[in-house]
Amino acid sequence: MEGLSSRFGSTMRTVVQWFFMFWVAGIGIRFGMFVNSVESGATSSLVSRPAGVEGFLPIGALTSLKYWLVSGEIHPVHPAALVIFLTILLMSLLAKKSFCSWLCPVGTLSEVVYKLGRKVFGSNFRIWLWLDLLLRGIKYLLLLLFLAAILIGMSGEKIVTFLDAPYWAVSDVKMLHFFTKMSGTTMVVLAALTFLSLFYKMFWCRYLCPYGALLGLASAMSPFKIRRDATGCTGCQRCSAACPSGLAVHSSRAVSSPECTGCLTCVAHCPERDVLAMQPVFWKQPLPVWVFPAVVVFIFMAGIGSGMVSGHWQSSLSYSDYQRLIPLVKNLSH
Repeated sequence: MEGLSSRFGSTMRTVVQWFFMFWVAGIGIRFGMFVNSVESGATSSLVSRPAGVEGFLPIGALTSLKYWLVSGEIHPVHPAALVIFLTILLMSLLAKKSFCSWLCPVGTLSEVVYKLGRKVFGSNFRIWLWLDLLLRGIKYLLLLLFLAAILIGMSGEKIVTFLDAPYWAVSDVKMLHFFTKMSGTTMVVLAALTFLSLFYKMFWCRYLCPYGALLGLASAMSPFKIRRDATGCTGCQRCSAACPSGLAVHSSRAVSSPECTGCLTCVAHCPERDVLAMQPVFWKQPLPVWVFPAVVVFIFMAGIGSGMVSGHWQSSLSYSDYQRLIPLVKNLSH
């Protein structure tokens, strides 16, 4: 029964991951059709612009966050960027860094790559502990630079200037072109990251993603944690060996590390009944395996739904605005 429960939990995460992946891909295709209509000179588009594309604008969302904190208002250009950003931050505050392991398309693809590497080469590899700790600091350093530049370095006046500028207006189009019109440098960097991810689990997420660093720090306040019943643990260390983040789950009473993504991989690999469980601090008994995924999906849907209902989802930019702005994209560098 325990084995069936663990496999069910693993299957559930796979379903959620790929459902979200295809949903994001659909958003990207729809946005590409919208932009293509504008670039081809069509007077209107067969599809409307999907606001969800703004989820790929986290740096701009951080700028919008400061504008909201300073002015008390949500800027009307790309408001969904802020809604998505706050929703994902709330997920981390309440349910660990679950966005990274359950919903993030980059995380899903990273898993595919390291599992492919394990199948091809027989195993994945681990970087020396001292180097691993050093490299992990890179994403926190990048996060610090972004926070310092935007939340501290940009005055309220500069924030308004940025959000009202054409660059922010077409940042979604520039993001699309990043994928559809890749430079040689971009392709080399992505190829290098993919190659490294074949050998080392979650290389980008583990060492370089500043977004993940922010969510990890926020997750320290989450009531949900992987908790280990030491009396039933046999010390087999299968949990630690399976952990994509390389955490020593087998020696922790509660996994509090900001590197924990709440993927439940350790739970799925534990051979003992109810020794490992994801549960909040106020709940002493192991929860059914479906509860945590349900919490993750509910928080995400509730956050996005709140943005839609409150009117802070669709951008104030019209089709004619994109017709006017898209020809300027090549000349907008800042």
